[in-house]
Amino acid sequence: MKIIVPMAGRGSRLRPHTLTVPKPLVPVAGKPIVHRLVGDIAKVLGEPIEEIAFILGDPAFFGDEVVQSLEKLARELGAKPSIYRQLDPKGTGHAIMCAEPSLSGPAVIAYADTLIRASFDLDKDADSVIWTKKVDNPEAYGVVNLNEEHQIVELVEKPERFVSDQAVIGIYYFKEVAELKKELQYVLDNAIINGGEYQINDGIKRMMANDKIFVTGKVDEWMDCGNKNITIETNQRMLGFLAKDGEKLVADSVVQENANIIPPCYLGENVVLKNTTVGPFVSIGAGTVLENTTVKNSLIQNHTVIKNANLDKAMIGNHVKFNGNFEHISIGDYSVLE
Repeated sequence: MKIIVPMAGRGSRLRPHTLTVPKPLVPVAGKPIVHRLVGDIAKVLGEPIEEIAFILGDPAFFGDEVVQSLEKLARELGAKPSIYRQLDPKGTGHAIMCAEPSLSGPAVIAYADTLIRASFDLDKDADSVIWTKKVDNPEAYGVVNLNEEHQIVELVEKPERFVSDQAVIGIYYFKEVAELKKELQYVLDNAIINGGEYQINDGIKRMMANDKIFVTGKVDEWMDCGNKNITIETNQRMLGFLAKDGEKLVADSVVQENANIIPPCYLGENVVLKNTTVGPFVSIGAGTVLENTTVKNSLIQNHTVIKNANLDKAMIGNHVKFNGNFEHISIGDYSVLE
């Protein structure tokens, strides 16, 4: 089994945090989004992962440090890491084809801007599985249309009339991913463009036209990281799941001086809390110092210093210095507000 992860986009909706860090590497509940996603997919598959291929963008943004972290992630899961580049962003189908040498055999393709919680047996008799989640407003999503045998016969983008309530979340299994490669090559060769880009859906539609069997794999939870408020909500939900799982969330090296931690919270190595109340639903990265501060429902990254603050629904980056009494804030890396 292989996992193919397109992650070339920079994530403009999550700025300023994605000005210096690619969105898939923004930590949620103490771990980068792509690390959580790939790890959770590996758990669902329940079988050895042969290779994990990452499709990255411009090396000036997705540099050596990013490559090294992704190669380490793959090796920790017992897989061979492969790094590809999509230097010209031409859509989801084009991104996948940038990893052409890895497109053979059974594979999962997963877009690295979402998180899941799932437990199901993958239907390996089908040619493909498209993972979906039931939503209340299907008109806002791409959805699947199912026949009487519960097979997917159509993909419909933001339907004006009701088709189904099963939204496509951007994770796909292919029993033989070379079939998708063949159809995407046709899409590229014939300049089949939708929304100004080459789309994975056009390759999938060609597979369906050739009578390939597609079914759904339903996830229990689907969490987006599209913008600041949604990412904070995802952090809250993930902390709740991890606490329920019994995962250790507070490092032994955390220093507390007249401090109170209201779970669930993630606190990384060497966090210092002085005259501070943290929680619930707060993630704080390694080496961060909070003094005379109250914080809840927030994400704070590494090596940041916060003083005299009352924070709720805040998202603060790495190496930030903040001294003040604002509440709903979003501060990117290396900012100073004193």
